[in-house]
Amino acid sequence: MTLRLYDTATRSVRDFVPRQPGKVGVYLCGLTLQGPPHIGHLRSGVNYDVLRRWLTYDGLDVTFIRNLTDIDDKLLVKSEEQGRPFWSISYANEVILAGAYRALNVKPPTYEPRATGHIPEMHELIQTLIDNKHAYPAGDDSGDVYFDVQSDPDYGMLSGQQPDAVQANTDEPGRGKRDPRDFALWKGLKPEEPTDASWSSPWGRGRPGWHIECSAMCRRYLGAEFDIHGGGLDLVFPHHENELAQSRSAGLPFARYWVHHGLLNLGEAKMGKSLGNALDLAHVAALGVRPVELRYYLASPHYRSRIDYSDEALGEAAVAYRRIEGFVQRAVERVGPGSLGQVPAGFAAAMDDDLNTSAALAALHDVLRDGNNALAEGDDDAVRSTLVAVRTMLDLLGVDPLDPAFAGSGQDDELRGVVDALVALALEQRTQARARKDWAAADGVRDQLRHAGVVVEDTPHGPRWTIGEQD
Repeated sequence: MTLRLYDTATRSVRDFVPRQPGKVGVYLCGLTLQGPPHIGHLRSGVNYDVLRRWLTYDGLDVTFIRNLTDIDDKLLVKSEEQGRPFWSISYANEVILAGAYRALNVKPPTYEPRATGHIPEMHELIQTLIDNKHAYPAGDDSGDVYFDVQSDPDYGMLSGQQPDAVQANTDEPGRGKRDPRDFALWKGLKPEEPTDASWSSPWGRGRPGWHIECSAMCRRYLGAEFDIHGGGLDLVFPHHENELAQSRSAGLPFARYWVHHGLLNLGEAKMGKSLGNALDLAHVAALGVRPVELRYYLASPHYRSRIDYSDEALGEAAVAYRRIEGFVQRAVERVGPGSLGQVPAGFAAAMDDDLNTSAALAALHDVLRDGNNALAEGDDDAVRSTLVAVRTMLDLLGVDPLDPAFAGSGQDDELRGVVDALVALALEQRTQARARKDWAAADGVRDQLRHAGVVVEDTPHGPRWTIGEQD
């Protein structure tokens, strides 16, 4: 079955046909680094990491670009509030973001360009737009350069917005605009702004507008035309609409498919720092939820669906993942870890159907049920083949329990060793109690462990334990 993806531009699910056979170019709009990431941001990383893994599994060579916006109005506001250079804030948040992506097993992009590293490419693109009569320098010596929205007859084709209904962007400088709908390609330096947040340009010192950076970096790393442009639904307008308008007006065919993921909401509002409702990895850790379980939670719904976050729903996803993890652990104890292989047809069909991870997980659970039956029956051949299928499916979702990305290190390893020793001592006491038929004492040990969050399971090979929920 051919991979089919929902294309925002055509509002339809289309067969995915790479521009160049065997190769795929993907551009994902990354974060603006005015603050550390929250779990809504991390959903984007997880969703497109799953897409990338599936494309790679299909035998495609993927060039994956995820940009970082390290200069914009919000960063300058933070700079003034904190009394720190904008680049100090952006870099600190970049480090936190990279750590969060590693924790969630999001593969590094092929390249991760920063906006400030591509000023010359933006200048070149802006000049092309001016030469093509699609942009103009402001006539007030401000140094601003604007895109002329009326010059693009196809403006609004991505979002469905009618140009006449578009309102002025309050984030724009607004100096010397011919039309309030026009948007800034270059923002001239204001007297109150720090000079280290500006660059020389043919139109005077200033800094880039938000939209021009992505058009310039797409062309730099993927060429004039590429396969997939991704981002959240909140970026369709104005960001992606403006990207498309300026790129096409500069003669660039640009993206062949626009793939947008749904948002993660807290209550009725999109999660965001400006709204004061952002939850991060520290919040998740305080709930006793591991990064792999958060990733499972974020990857389980269809990427285009909205996630209404709650601590309870996250906890339920963590419990569901632990059941899957428990099968993998039991199977490995019986037949060894094996290796990755091929996925079942049902899983592949679900993933090819617009990356339907929800249906793919249903297919995984069908295989998991067979695997648990094989364990109960002592059918090692069936256990072995099922383990390969389950681990391969989990790997494509980025949540294989045996992935080295989720292996503990340092203090976590030491703590695990201490817990192992203490639980082993308790289980030895339980075994001795059972041997002397002191069932009350044996049950008492098991109940105490369960109260501490340690679930004991009696198997033909002796007792085994896993971390569950505390009573």
